[in-house]
Amino acid sequence: MKNFGLFILGLIIGLIAMYFYCQSNSKEVHDENSDDISKPSGLISPEEAKALDRAYNPRYKLISDLIVTRKGGDNRSSWYAIDDVKNYLGYAENQAKDLGYTMNGIRIYLGAYPDKGEEQGYTTMFFVPTGTQNKSKGALVNMQLENKGDIPGGDALNMGEDGIPPGANYSQK
Repeated sequence: MKNFGLFILGLIIGLIAMYFYCQSNSKEVHDENSDDISKPSGLISPEEAKALDRAYNPRYKLISDLIVTRKGGDNRSSWYAIDDVKNYLGYAENQAKDLGYTMNGIRIYLGAYPDKGEEQGYTTMFFVPTGTQNKSKGALVNMQLENKGDIPGGDALNMGEDGIPPGANYSQK
């Protein structure tokens, strides 16, 4: 009878523990799907963005005056649809897994379209996935520092739309 009493006590404690475990698990799932969005690091104010834009003006003028002969200058910005960016991030993460990497970010590069005859190609910006290679080192603790290298073989996202007009400063309306 003593063993049966301990069995019942263990069963009750197990049920209580399971109840609290399930409650905490359902709360975590709700938190992940909630509309609470945390403020990302690296945000700057519109005033700081304008200061960065103004600081770029001499470089832009130098490039436009020396290299670009097109009226209106070269492109200063690229616009991407939010759905394209979201789709790209999901696509890039899946591709990174297939390539044996864990995606940890994106890098944005400046590029330029090739000249077509007499017409010069505009500057563009494109996204490239970055990450770490999935390697098993047989250790309990991974001592490798986070690598932010480009993922070899990862597709890049380009084809954003030019600024309106291409040489327009921040902020465009």
